[in-house]
Amino acid sequence: MSGMPVSESLLRARRLTSRVEPMTTVDRKLLTREILLGFWKVHILHHAAEHPVVGQWVLSELRRHGYDISPGTLYPLLKRMERNGWLRCEVEAGAGPRGRRYYHLTAGGVAVLEVVRETVVELHREVVEEAAAHARLRPVRLVARAEGVVQSQKPTGKKKPAAARPASVRAGKRQQRNR
Repeated sequence: MSGMPVSESLLRARRLTSRVEPMTTVDRKLLTREILLGFWKVHILHHAAEHPVVGQWVLSELRRHGYDISPGTLYPLLKRMERNGWLRCEVEAGAGPRGRRYYHLTAGGVAVLEVVRETVVELHREVVEEAAAHARLRPVRLVARAEGVVQSQKPTGKKKPAAARPASVRAGKRQQRNR
């Protein structure tokens, strides 16, 4: 996966994870509230640094990356980022109160984005690169699930009960003890 662009590798990891063990609704809400909300803010800051963003465009961009976000979540988030001084909102001239709102990155937003980018690089190094290097060092065995999906399973270090081990392994252990 090291040769893939980060977004492609993230999407691939997200797809693999969802096949392994589906999350409950409660877990998804917790994940969204505690983790993904921060990712969305990073996306918004990043794109606002490139050009002014509009809420509807942000919705489609986040959905393109696999995030299921509603307008009822996004617009309060944009308001909060504006209150924090990271974005400046400009309403389309002559469109009235329901006109299109353009969100521009402020100097405060640039500073936050710079810190976030440095942090993301360090986090990626530790969470993805070091974990991948560490995983290559540990043995992995494949196990089949009832649905026919094969997933990798890392040994836990705990021995299986003797009855769960293959007969050939049990016989080999007996022979070693009898010597």
